[in-house]
Amino acid sequence: MQVPMAATGLSVVANGDLISGVYPEMLNQISLKKKCQFDLSIVPRARQEALFEAGQSDLLIPAVRTQTRDQSGIFIPLIQNRPMLISLKHSGAEVSRLSDLFLMKEAKVVLVRGFDYGPAYQTFIRRLQAQGQLMFEADVFSVARTLKSGAARYTVLEPSVIAGAIEADMRLNDLHDKLNFEAVPELPWSENGVYLSKKTLSQDDLHILSRVFEQVQQQQLVWKGLQRYYRKEVIADSMRPLK
Repeated sequence: MQVPMAATGLSVVANGDLISGVYPEMLNQISLKKKCQFDLSIVPRARQEALFEAGQSDLLIPAVRTQTRDQSGIFIPLIQNRPMLISLKHSGAEVSRLSDLFLMKEAKVVLVRGFDYGPAYQTFIRRLQAQGQLMFEADVFSVARTLKSGAARYTVLEPSVIAGAIEADMRLNDLHDKLNFEAVPELPWSENGVYLSKKTLSQDDLHILSRVFEQVQQQQLVWKGLQRYYRKEVIADSMRPLK
């Protein structure tokens, strides 16, 4: 099965031909136990999304559930998460709502192209674009570098994602303890998991994989993996096991 993945902190780590991290490790465990063969590759997040929508990949993982993605695949939740508003400490006024940023028209916001946290996030993007406040980057590493340079003041990501990028890139290490994380009401807790393609997988494959990932869910394998890869304080306010 074809599984293109985007480098995402310590959740998906790309080092040459070696792909590791929370989700590749979990897929490798499944391969060993269930004899499913997952062909992993690294692509930019926007391309990962486009390949899935076009019926050119079998799994979209990790992924937040959205109406658009529901058209292409069957969603199975694996954890709960929420993105947060992130900025450099002391870089400007702290805000408690995304809508506050629209009053700060000089403040640029940098986001990862292809990330989607639901309808409120998409509305946020459209409003930023209309006001000329939005910058897009291809990956989390570029977003972190943009924040560090001061070219943008804010981003919206899960703290674990940007923390993983900081851990993985020595050029970003000085961002440790310099980031401010703010939960905002427009982006509540939601389910994060895997999409199985309705376009490429047979009914038998969909049935088998649904049962496999339901076992992953019950055994909390993703949550356990996150706890192994990330410090407790990094995931404390933005990730939690399914209830």
